[in-house]
Amino acid sequence: MSMSKPFPHEDPRLLAYLEKYRSGKLLSLLTAYDYQMATLLVEAGVDALLVGDSLGMVVQGNDTTIPVTVSQMAYHTAAVAKGAGDTLMIADLPAGSYATPEEARQASQELLEAGAQGVKFEGYFPGLCQALVQSGIPVMGHLGLLPQTAQEFKVQGKAQQQRDEILAQAKSLEKEGAFSLVLECVPESLGKEVTESLGIPVIGIGAGKYTSGQVLVINDLLGLSRGRKAKFVPLWDSLGDQVVALVKKYTQGVSERSYPSDKETYH
Repeated sequence: MSMSKPFPHEDPRLLAYLEKYRSGKLLSLLTAYDYQMATLLVEAGVDALLVGDSLGMVVQGNDTTIPVTVSQMAYHTAAVAKGAGDTLMIADLPAGSYATPEEARQASQELLEAGAQGVKFEGYFPGLCQALVQSGIPVMGHLGLLPQTAQEFKVQGKAQQQRDEILAQAKSLEKEGAFSLVLECVPESLGKEVTESLGIPVIGIGAGKYTSGQVLVINDLLGLSRGRKAKFVPLWDSLGDQVVALVKKYTQGVSERSYPSDKETYH
């Protein structure tokens, strides 16, 4: 296992995240897009919150994450920050915001000012991570399936050439100073190999059980998202069905004038 470079930012939330990884414990991450959900996830004990550009789909209703802007990310980051407390919070750099190191620095600064402790971007661009880290910006990488540019959502790294490329890019991101890495939709064996090859936390989403931890979109975990589910999403419960049932109960109560009842009425 290679040794990671000293991190340029000594925020205690980030240090706690890395310390848990170094102690051999697994890390649990979830996305959050608003204050109330952030408070609940923190209460449940997640290790880090990701303000993901996935909000473009689960909050805004778009087919992709591409329309999301930096200002929109900053808005949601600020909301989540109010409920994050002492929990590490990472914000995604949206598509089109890191075409050059300077653009990436400007976008990152806006997200840090909104309350994030670090940023995440998709793919590997030689020198970009290093430029941000040298500017004092904590960086989380993201390899494998890249939603901002993917033509279709399918498993990455099955072919040996792509597998080798992902591993090489992961090592390069670590060398450039990334403090962690998200690895999405790859075979479990590749998730294991990347994790064992790096000295930074590798967080899987559809990358098997041998990574340093896992991350999911909160709407998927809670069963709020309708339609087809990715294979890696556990089907433990469906809050979506519970919400529909509760709202039906409310609308029925209103229509029958049984709500508000006497106990819900001021006298």
